Amino acid sequence: MLVLVINAGSSSVKYRLLDMQDEEPLSWGLVEKIGEPMGQVFHQGRTSNGVHQFTEKLPIRNHRQAMERVVNLLTTKEGGVIDGLERIDAIGHRVVHGGERFRHPVPIDADVVEGIREHIPLAPLHNPGHLAGIETALELFPGVPQVAVFDTAFHQTIPPAAYFYAVPHRLYQDLGVRRYGFHGISHAFVTRQASHLLNIPLEKVNLITLHLGNGASITAVKGGCSVDTSMGLTPLEGVIMGTRSGSLDPAVVGYLHRQAGMDVEEIMNLLTRESGLLGICGHNDLRDIHRRRLQGDERAQLALDMLVYSYRKYVGAYMAVLGRTDALVFTGGIGENDAVVRELVCRNLENMGVCLDPTENLQWEGRPKCISRSDSRVRVLVIPTNEELEIARQTLQVLSAPDSCGACAQAL
Repeated sequence: MLVLVINAGSSSVKYRLLDMQDEEPLSWGLVEKIGEPMGQVFHQGRTSNGVHQFTEKLPIRNHRQAMERVVNLLTTKEGGVIDGLERIDAIGHRVVHGGERFRHPVPIDADVVEGIREHIPLAPLHNPGHLAGIETALELFPGVPQVAVFDTAFHQTIPPAAYFYAVPHRLYQDLGVRRYGFHGISHAFVTRQASHLLNIPLEKVNLITLHLGNGASITAVKGGCSVDTSMGLTPLEGVIMGTRSGSLDPAVVGYLHRQAGMDVEEIMNLLTRESGLLGICGHNDLRDIHRRRLQGDERAQLALDMLVYSYRKYVGAYMAVLGRTDALVFTGGIGENDAVVRELVCRNLENMGVCLDPTENLQWEGRPKCISRSDSRVRVLVIPTNEELEIARQTLQVLSAPDSCGACAQAL
């Protein structure tokens, strides 16, 4: 069974075609800079002769033109791996924000499209692009069942004491102000993988999952379900990130308005695009930061110290939330590839049951692996995330048993 996974952003379309018999990708790629004077296409396809790669630059006016190019690449001699669109059995779409309405993945119909549209105020940078991709796919793939998989759904099991903010309740009732959480598709995937690796049933496993990258979030998982997460109403809250400030005193907004004359949009742009690691030391790529700190750059060292400190605070807090923690799970670009960050996060946590094996930490080679010592009460795992595969799995589950959706998105 072939499932096409689509992740349409505001100016890009990322796609992956998977053969779900062995869960292997047949083709994958990215169309970016949609609407700009010159767009770019990166496409790869797996053939009997190996992996075929194709790149091109051309103006791409809108999402429809981008999706039409994807269809051509999947089916033509330029790099196609299927002989016709009828080979595609289902399509799964990533949607960042489903609010409280969408607690699990759903088959897409007119009501779902309208529901995603209604949540644009909660995700103005993401949901419009998702909608453009969905509406175009519905036109280009008539009759092919399509499913929306929501990044917020995994976190809909967070209890009220953790998702409410201490503000007047009318803000929740009238405007939906509450903690929603993000990266749920990734947290769901690594939760299932960790359950298997630890040989603990999903409904009994307790984890702290650390999705660390340019955008980062940390989640407390109890009995296989999210019970707290670092991101909130938006992806700005939580740990320090590449260009995002993470949590800070909300009075900073008023102070900048009064003292610097900045309006709300300017302040939000500052906190979202000019802060985080970039604001601290001028770089948001940890590879550059490591290089500079090893050369004696104090600001680069400060950026790393602040980043790790923000991670460690959530680890400690979530250990208190869970009571019993089976494992810390590192994933995402930083979590998977930066052994220094993993070592610093786990340093001096032996009294909390975390005993990292420094040799195993340095020798991770890209597969799910335990990198803690044999005497570690809390295991430390590194698990590569695979959001596209998780979307494809949830898509098939919804279509094969549409009435079986439970409260925990990761159970699908």
